[in-house]
Amino acid sequence: MQSKALAPEYQGALTKMSVNSSLTDVLAEGIRHLAAAEASGSQAEVARTGLAVAEAHRRLGHVAEADLAWKASYRAARSAADLGSMAWALWSGGTLARQRGALRLAFRLLGLAADMGERGGDVVARGYSLAGLAETGRIQGDYGTVAALHEQLLAEARARGEARHTVWALEGIAQIHRNTGSFDTALEMFEEAAQLARNADDWRGRAWALRGIADIVSVREGDTERALTLLSEAESTCREMKLSSALAYNHKMRANVLFRAGRYEEAREVYEQALAEFREMSEPRGEALARLGLVKSRARLGRDGHETAAELDELRRTLNRIGLLNARDMVDKAYAELGVAPSGDGSGR
Repeated sequence: MQSKALAPEYQGALTKMSVNSSLTDVLAEGIRHLAAAEASGSQAEVARTGLAVAEAHRRLGHVAEADLAWKASYRAARSAADLGSMAWALWSGGTLARQRGALRLAFRLLGLAADMGERGGDVVARGYSLAGLAETGRIQGDYGTVAALHEQLLAEARARGEARHTVWALEGIAQIHRNTGSFDTALEMFEEAAQLARNADDWRGRAWALRGIADIVSVREGDTERALTLLSEAESTCREMKLSSALAYNHKMRANVLFRAGRYEEAREVYEQALAEFREMSEPRGEALARLGLVKSRARLGRDGHETAAELDELRRTLNRIGLLNARDMVDKAYAELGVAPSGDGSGR
């Protein structure tokens, strides 16, 4: 039986914070309790409260602040010889690295976090870290390597009744099925994740699941209005909880839906909005995907083919550098879709 969703990254004096708490509230409480912990001299408590500060900053898109916070949390945990807290800090740092497009660093930090969690006997930290590794491989497009790990983590989460982690795993596996063309399976899993998230009061997880459902509904059924309605529901949650990254990805998906419906001017406007949001939080993967949508929208609106090809070339170089193989393949398909040829060095072709 699944439990109500919990937020294990909110530790120490912040354990009572809900998974659905506004991130601005989490940050304010985290900063207040961190100051108290520092004054008390308890390094263990500094590490635990500092983790919540790091995660709130990360999810709000405060990249520099998040980087300082997770490192401070790790130093405090190491000073207290607390392996579990060290694992959580490394998990936060690895997740931030993935968000920033530093995939090699993400793999290294998350691998260290999983090992540290196992050594410290923190099953949840180990599970979250392995999940981070799986997600990093998935967004890179390395489905063959990480599909089995996703399935393993889903089984473990179900066995322990961890609703939030079960929702995450279902969404990850569903995304793999969606990206490999198994739309029916993907839709079933996204719908299960959405229902489970609702039952567990995991509104963040539900917002991501609704985004996935909207994508499938748009691609498979061409039901633009239903897809937009689902995205509007998810957007309300993102705004209420101040989920900056999730909101930007929601807007990018809304633009995708509009583009598929041939509403290119509307799509262009929403891609531009998403692009600005990704740039504000220094999230290169989202920025590149929004740029790709923007290039395609402008091309459909009559942009010069040579300019389109040149920007696709530059995008492909960017994605190749980051290591986002699936997104790079999307650029390759865009050349053919838009009827243009590479105008220069695609770097990696």
